[in-house]
Amino acid sequence: MSRLIYILNGPNLNLLGKRQPEIYGSDTLEDVERNCRAVAAEKGFEVALFQSNHEGTIVDQIHEAREKACAIVINPGAYTHTSVAILDALNTFEGPVFECHISNVHKRESFRHHSYVSIRADGVLAGFGIEGYALATRRVCSLLG
Repeated sequence: MSRLIYILNGPNLNLLGKRQPEIYGSDTLEDVERNCRAVAAEKGFEVALFQSNHEGTIVDQIHEAREKACAIVINPGAYTHTSVAILDALNTFEGPVFECHISNVHKRESFRHHSYVSIRADGVLAGFGIEGYALATRRVCSLLG
């Protein structure tokens, strides 16, 4: 069995640490990767982090994960609320899926309260900052041993 966890990030997360720090903080995707790598390594897992501003590329990464990864941690960004395509792709993945949001989406605009991804997700973390990624990674490691 694979010991690789895919950490997928959607649009605008490449600007993490620069875009709206009052909402998303000053941490970067490199910080996310470093934290998740450390958590995974404690349990003998590895992580591969991807980010794309393009919906189809995220779908392609999920398809690739079917062959290479044991789990997915995903922050689909704005696609959370709009993408049936990402939901459909996640439904083809057999391992655990954890949805992660840096901000508490339920304290924000009402359109952010709906998530297509949550329909498939085994767990959802919102409002934990980038620590949510590490928490999701820890949970995956716990589930898969």
